[in-house]
Amino acid sequence: MGMFSFIKEAGEKLFGIGNAKAAEAAPAAAAGPSAEQVAEMNRIAAEAIAKYIGSMGLKVDGLAVEYDGASQTVTVSGIAADQQTREKVVLCCGNVANVAHVNDLMTVATPEPESQMYTVVKGDNLSKISKQFYGTPNKYMQIFEANKPMLSHPDKIYPGQALRIPPQ
Repeated sequence: MGMFSFIKEAGEKLFGIGNAKAAEAAPAAAAGPSAEQVAEMNRIAAEAIAKYIGSMGLKVDGLAVEYDGASQTVTVSGIAADQQTREKVVLCCGNVANVAHVNDLMTVATPEPESQMYTVVKGDNLSKISKQFYGTPNKYMQIFEANKPMLSHPDKIYPGQALRIPPQ
């Protein structure tokens, strides 16, 4: 799929929890931590993102997640069973605060057509997005289902969040 950009201020706040607390400082790498400290913070952040992917029930063979705090980029690789899983993993990586870019190096065991990606703006709801992409507001549940388990309710989306819009 390639490189995707995300809004770094939006998303799950993973880096202030547990061991990932130290990774909060990773974007401030130029402020003075040693190279070893920066590498450790990046490793902790990558582990937090991989754990988040696992908590969403997404399985990827050989999953590898790397985080570069200086560029706020996640690189993810592995073999996803299908295109849907691949896209959800990319969204999990990108919908994390302090992540501006995701470099997708994953492959898919069973190739399928790719979904479009959409970034939610203020005033959006799934019906409005459905009308924009499908010509009818009635397919909002298709978008909701395509973004589970990251979405827990059709009304709980926020500006800056990236969503999968599957082909019709």
